[in-house]
Amino acid sequence: MSTIIKNGTIVTGSDVYKADVKIDNGTISEISQSLNPEPNDRVIDASNQYVFPGGIDVHTHLDLPGTVDNFESGTKAAAHGGITSIINYTNPVEGQSILENIKYWKEKAEDSYIDYGFHSIIDTSDDALINDLEKLANEEGVSSIKLFMANQDKNVVMDDADLYRIMKRSAELGILVNIHAENGVIIDQLVKEAVEQGNTSPIYHAYTRPAILEAEAISRVLMFSEMLNMPIYIVHVSSEEALKQIELAKQRNLPVIAETCPQYLVLDESYLEKPNDEGVKYICSPPLRKKKDQNKLWEGIANNIISTVASDHSSIPFKNGKYENRDNFAEVSNGSPGIENNFSLLYSFGVHEKRISLEKFVDVISTNPAKTFGLYPKKGTIRVGSDADIVILDPNKTKVITQKEQVQSTDYNLYEGIKVHGDITTVLSRGEELVSNGTFNGKQGRGKFLYRSTNK
Repeated sequence: MSTIIKNGTIVTGSDVYKADVKIDNGTISEISQSLNPEPNDRVIDASNQYVFPGGIDVHTHLDLPGTVDNFESGTKAAAHGGITSIINYTNPVEGQSILENIKYWKEKAEDSYIDYGFHSIIDTSDDALINDLEKLANEEGVSSIKLFMANQDKNVVMDDADLYRIMKRSAELGILVNIHAENGVIIDQLVKEAVEQGNTSPIYHAYTRPAILEAEAISRVLMFSEMLNMPIYIVHVSSEEALKQIELAKQRNLPVIAETCPQYLVLDESYLEKPNDEGVKYICSPPLRKKKDQNKLWEGIANNIISTVASDHSSIPFKNGKYENRDNFAEVSNGSPGIENNFSLLYSFGVHEKRISLEKFVDVISTNPAKTFGLYPKKGTIRVGSDADIVILDPNKTKVITQKEQVQSTDYNLYEGIKVHGDITTVLSRGEELVSNGTFNGKQGRGKFLYRSTNK
């Protein structure tokens, strides 16, 4: 028995056209302007709807200490929101080698509803770690790592010597390095000064992490990558100043890849000033920026400066979480939930509002993430031979985002009350119908680990 999607408009990163899609054994077996179903075939009518490749969220933090979404609840929420694959960040555990750690995380992910891979967060540059990177990539199938230049958790922050050592070995192995780029040394000093002066409300989270310190860190790490002749992936770019550094690097043909997140495209720093302690919900790093930064980020997507949009989903609750340290922004856990809303927000504020094309939407939510992290063409497109990861969206429907109707586990939603245009009606993962008109049909644990090869 085959599955046939009929009468829809297929959208890829390069084309928009009307055609039917046939699915056999989890992969796309045929694309034709008119397919005739056999008596036992399952038919999905996509009339007046778009047929997209499934979203790929390459920046998630499921199952971290202090968060409320594990791989079961988090990937269920992801699927509801049109995400059919994720690449999740690990978290170092004291006493574990990086190889022991990735095996631990693979076990944690066995409840996943959708396919998943990992980026390993690195918290040391010692010889044992350097020696284990080759096995991490070639044996464990984890061909990307993350380094921090700043973070609330000082234990993972790298100085320039650490960055150089790890980047150098990664370049030799073809491992893609992901960078959280902010100048942590200066930020720490600004935070110290603000707290000493009694400036502890949430808005000072933005004031103590100014955009120029994001730009400086990006500029610095790009010089390291240029010296080492290696690509670099900058996570959660949030500001006009940061974007300018990436644009200048691209003008010099440096292989820099930039990511942004929906919170920086839709929200701004005024949310940190919400009354009744609501502002702490919006503390994330980098912080929310100004309206002018939103506009520049959208231009960056349209002009190919930004390649991917990912959620940076970190499901820290409000009660028994962020609220507990509401009197001092410096002690509030950084992070924002968004895995369920990323796809819809990007479509509504991007395509519907005519900031980006349909093709560009697919590029940044699916195709470019797949190409960047070694999943293309198995993932990230609609073509014969690709996995049948497909999202069907009705552009004529609208919905209002609310915490009451969400699937992710947080006791709030950053986008509460925002109306989005376009409603997801069907989600398929490897041909299996996970979501149908709001009803979830997925089987827990059906997700598969995505082994990813290096660039060598």
